[in-house]
Amino acid sequence: MPALTESELIQIRRHLHQIPELALHETQTQAYLEQVINALNCPWLTIKHVPAVPTALLVRLQGTAPRRTIGYRTDIDALPVTEETGLPFASQHAGVMHACGHDIHMTVALGVLAHFASVQPRDNLLFFFQPAEEAEYGGKRVFDAGAFTGDWRPDEFYGLHDDPQLPAGQIATRMGTLFAGTTEIHVTFTGKSGHAAFPQKANDAIVAAAAFVMQVQTIVARNVDPVRGGVVTLGTFHAGTIGNVIAGSAHLDGTIRAFRQSDIEMMQQRVRRIAEGVGATYDVQVALKLIQGGYMPVENAPAQTEVLIDYMTQAPDVDFALVPPAMTGEDFGFLLQQFPGTMVWLGVGDPAHSLHSAQLNPDEAALMPGVKAWVGFLTARMEATHV
Repeated sequence: MPALTESELIQIRRHLHQIPELALHETQTQAYLEQVINALNCPWLTIKHVPAVPTALLVRLQGTAPRRTIGYRTDIDALPVTEETGLPFASQHAGVMHACGHDIHMTVALGVLAHFASVQPRDNLLFFFQPAEEAEYGGKRVFDAGAFTGDWRPDEFYGLHDDPQLPAGQIATRMGTLFAGTTEIHVTFTGKSGHAAFPQKANDAIVAAAAFVMQVQTIVARNVDPVRGGVVTLGTFHAGTIGNVIAGSAHLDGTIRAFRQSDIEMMQQRVRRIAEGVGATYDVQVALKLIQGGYMPVENAPAQTEVLIDYMTQAPDVDFALVPPAMTGEDFGFLLQQFPGTMVWLGVGDPAHSLHSAQLNPDEAALMPGVKAWVGFLTARMEATHV
């Protein structure tokens, strides 16, 4: 079967856009991906499932004279967002949307796979259709399940993330850290509820939680090197039921983000110590959970990234740019700690809307340039004399 045409890529993307599914529940998405891949009818293609992570899908293409196995990863899950685009191919799943553009990611991956299913690659290629990027760190789950062993072990790994702020079809990356690592914060303060008129008989969880909110704001300002940056954001605060009752409990959720794992670990420790201090100061019980999972900083490996940038810069049909790092989180960071490789941005030209917006509408003109850029790079990578 020949490589997918632009109209076929658009058709695939629109179908995927209509069937978004949340992390670890991507059954319909996986079935459609397998349908497209099986239709390639490629004799050097093998599909692998991962029983421990049932919605994961791995595809291996046997090379003609392999010296390495090159991995390419795409994420397949969506977000709990109600779509507001008004598109004729909008989400058919209520309250779920590909608001982060994973439908774009999957379509580009299928386009690259289809090319090498019609033109057998020199090296082995491994395509990883990964569930649970937005939550539940699917990459780490599949790795921990032992999926990347033997013939299925990549020597290097690549991937992309769409960026609505960049022109459609532009490829962009940088040496070093591209995206931040993240950690979820979940904390509950438990005191004693009571009547608002008798505070001495209660133990106000809101006061304790408010102190925690204010104190964690000093973590970045007074502990992180200003030239490196970091973020501690608390996005939810739930407490109380009515204005004349002192709240006996308060729950907060938030995130830690930084470009270096050492900074993330330091910030985690500061959050723990502040929570413990607030508990002691206000005589409340503290239940704190810090969850990093697989959301490590996305650190592009020097050797592979230098080769990729050299190719993308010199390729006449690639629009390439160098960009600064972003506080975006991505669990591909975990895989890049296990295997050297590179992640890039793919511009999708919707500057009016950010990732995770209910109105995000990527420009489908980015699909074919994305496919061509990766096909060209992977072909050049396989033809290189050095391993």
